[in-house]
Amino acid sequence: MIIHQFFIPGIAHSSYIVAGNRTCAVIDPERDAGRYIAAAREMGLRITHVLETHLHADFISGHLDLADATGAGIYASRSANCAFPHTPLSEGDEVLLEDIRFSVIETAGHTPEHICFIATDTSRGPTPVALFSGDTLFVGDVGRPDLFPGRAEELASSLYTNLQTKIMTLPDECEVYPAHGMGSLCGRAMAAKRTTTIGYEKKYNYALRITSRDGFIRALTSDMPAAPDHFTRCSETNRAGPALLRDLVRPAPIEPKSLAGRIQADHAILLDVRSYLAFSGMHIPGAWHIDLTGNFATQAGWILPPRKDIILVVDDRSQAEEAALQLHRVGFDRVTGYIEGGMLVWGTAALPISRVPVISPEEAHALVRSNTAVLLDVRSQEEWQAAHVEEGIHIPWHDLRTRYTELDPAQQYVVMCRGGQRASIAVSILKRHGFDHIYNLGGGYTAYQRAGLL
Repeated sequence: MIIHQFFIPGIAHSSYIVAGNRTCAVIDPERDAGRYIAAAREMGLRITHVLETHLHADFISGHLDLADATGAGIYASRSANCAFPHTPLSEGDEVLLEDIRFSVIETAGHTPEHICFIATDTSRGPTPVALFSGDTLFVGDVGRPDLFPGRAEELASSLYTNLQTKIMTLPDECEVYPAHGMGSLCGRAMAAKRTTTIGYEKKYNYALRITSRDGFIRALTSDMPAAPDHFTRCSETNRAGPALLRDLVRPAPIEPKSLAGRIQADHAILLDVRSYLAFSGMHIPGAWHIDLTGNFATQAGWILPPRKDIILVVDDRSQAEEAALQLHRVGFDRVTGYIEGGMLVWGTAALPISRVPVISPEEAHALVRSNTAVLLDVRSQEEWQAAHVEEGIHIPWHDLRTRYTELDPAQQYVVMCRGGQRASIAVSILKRHGFDHIYNLGGGYTAYQRAGLL
């Protein structure tokens, strides 16, 4: 048995090829199925099984794309009630692939329909070799149970039972292959290491070391990080069966002068994915901004309105293709175009432009201390609680979509995140609502701290 891991930064998603001698299974695939097909071909294998641990909340799964491209069968939890052709699985079921036996255990907690796959290499012996834990058990953490309104305590209690009576009874040497790593919002304390063992997690995983059910429930339902908007949308899309990636329209070049009418008619949104420094220097009024080099997919899924065409502002076509793929991963399938020639052509066409001054920590400090501007900290609640500038006010960047009404458009604001990228998202939201007197603090809280201004 060979296990090959695939990892996507940003959404911090791990998926796997589990290979026999001639065939293989793909577990929890991402939407770009081509990477698995290419890897299987290189290994001389045929993909025959697609195994899903649960209805993924943070990304659109590639199960239908893989089945369409390879003829592989899809295996998913019976209680998920999936609407596409699949083999439904329940506790005690087995999936066989050559000498590999995948035993199914039901592990409701992170989601109600969650299952895990215990892999045994029967050619070597009867002892379980690997647990494909999905979002039940991570390295250093467990899956958050608070994504279903009104059911957090119920699901946390189920998770406690399933961890204690099923997961922790596996041999200490059994390897654990989770669906996410550090950076994912499917948990809150994941370690950077991408695989682990049952024995190691028993010793060092904070959640597994909580011995009482009540203590576990309190720990897993208190002070959890905010969940992005697309979590609910992705789960339902995965249940119904997403559109095939090959059927989606690729972004086409759009002549700048023809763009204005489409945006004004509210048929599309304009998304600038260039660096936050490029956006600050010159951008199109009314554009959303999310830096493609940051945690782009999650941030886009969190704030962009669904069911709209998306037109991109990019530096070149390759950037448009990358942005479109990442948007498809979180359920935005209507990425229809990008501005041909980018901001250079837009500017030379004498079309409207805007900018955001990026200022130094010293400049920001002087503005705030003189009461000329208000410091707006848009970091997460956890970051704010850990440390913040006393003079600042706090509204997380994603909450500004509604909480901008708490601010005065006539006031000057210095917007601060940790480094500058999330502040630029916040700036684009505020500017869309008529806030014109805005600065971005270059280097963010990190620079402010290193300048000794706290």
